[in-house]
Parts: sequence; C-alpha cells; structure tokens
Amino acid sequence: MRNRELKACGKHGHVTYAPTEPGLAARLRAQTGLGEAWRCLRCGTWVLGEPKASGPADQAPVPARGKALRQLTILRVLAVERVIRALILIAAGYGVYRFESAQRALQGSFGRLVPALRPLADQFGVDLDHSSLLSAATKALHAHAGTLNLVAIGLVVYGLLEFVEGAGLWLAKRWGEYLTVIITAAFLPYEVSELLKSVSVTKVGAFVINVVAVVYLLLAKRLFGLRGGAKAYENELRGESLLEVEAAGQDRSIGDRDTGRSEGMSETTAGKAESPVH
Repeated sequence: MRNRELKACGKHGHVTYAPTEPGLAARLRAQTGLGEAWRCLRCGTWVLGEPKASGPADQAPVPARGKALRQLTILRVLAVERVIRALILIAAGYGVYRFESAQRALQGSFGRLVPALRPLADQFGVDLDHSSLLSAATKALHAHAGTLNLVAIGLVVYGLLEFVEGAGLWLAKRWGEYLTVIITAAFLPYEVSELLKSVSVTKVGAFVINVVAVVYLLLAKRLFGLRGGAKAYENELRGESLLEVEAAGQDRSIGDRDTGRSEGMSETTAGKAESPVH
C-alpha cells in the first residue's frame, strides 16, 4: 500500500466505483460480515458501504495514483511558487502606482538627502556619483508619469498571468501547463540578458527554476506532441488506473481458462487418436 495514495484519500476521500460489467464489478466488490465493500480506485483499500458512483468502465473516474500523483505534487509546488510571484508582482505594480502619485514629494526629499549623505559616503569610500543604485533611483524619480503608469500596468498584468498559471497548475489543467511553458519560455531570453549584465544568487536561482520547470512540463506532461502528446499521456494515466489493472487481470484470467480448456480438449483428442481400433 502506498502512503502517498493513502494520504490523498485521507484528505479527499476514497474513490469507489461500481462498473456495470459483472465480471469487472466482481473483482472490485467483496462481501464482508459488516456488509459489502468496494476497492478504492486510488489507494486500493476496501471501503465498506455503497460505491460513490456506477456506470460503464470506460466512464469511471481516473484518480491520480503512482507516477501521476507524484506529478500532481510537483505541479502544486510550481503553482504555489507562481502564486507567490503573482502577489509580489501585483504588490510591486501597486507600489509603482503609489510612487507615481508621490513622485514630486520624493524628488524634493531625495534632492535634500543625497548632499547630506555625501560626507558619510566619502568616509566609507563610496562614490555616490557612480553608484548604480543611486543612478537607478534618480532615473525612477525623474521618469515621466506615463512611463510609470505603463510599468505599473505591466507588472499587474504579468502578476495576473502568473496567478492564472498557478490556478491552472494547481488544478492540473492542461491549458495551465501550456500557459506556464509559453510565458516562462518567453521570458528566458530576458533573464539571460540580465545575467550577462550582472550575476546574483537570486537571478541564477530564478533562471534555473524556470528552465527546469519548462523542461519538466514539456517532457513529463508530453506537451506540444512530445513523447506521443496528449493521447500518450492519457493512456499512461489509464495504464496506472486500478480499474484498468483489474480489467487486464480479468482478461488474463479468461485467457488462462480458455488456454487450459483448449489444452484439455487437445489431450482428449490425442488420447482418442491413440486408442486401438478393435
């Protein structure tokens, strides 16, 4: 019994299903002293009581189990990272908007602060005239209001896209996986250009996470037709389904009985052929 599947059932409940095919239903149903029990399609545990649903086997739910459940865990880790990033971007967009409204006041404060800091900077050997941080702050303070508004809108829109990505990944939607790959891959050249300008642990970490996320989604989820595409991925999921395993077991049992019956008939025929004729 797999702990991951049991934990998922403990959180979301067991998935029991009664297929209308009698032979397959018999493999998933058991009669106990406390009543009938059905096997959970996710964890394989026998669950007392009526099944939650019934119908043809090809319409049965396919809960994530095994490899698919591990992939779901990874998707949700990526989803949380995307949502956190979305919140930061939206907060940054709001900060830029608020900064634009207080830009004039900040310009005056900044103009008075820099001369006051020069003696202290000189003591520590810091050249304020060639400071990249001071230069960036000066550019921001003297940027046009229209430019700042565009930056704020861009940050908020990007944050909303990241939030949509996170929702799609959390729900394990295929469109969410495609959206994540497209948007993340589109920003990789910009991240490379930023790394060429200056290297930091944060930049390198973000770049590595994004590259790994793109490669993982492309290969593991078989996006854009890779490794057989969506059809191959669905077949892989159904291949791990407990219902499919039981159906395969039923087919093997029938095949074994047919083989045994055929062998018995062959032996009987052979015996009759070897009998002497009086």
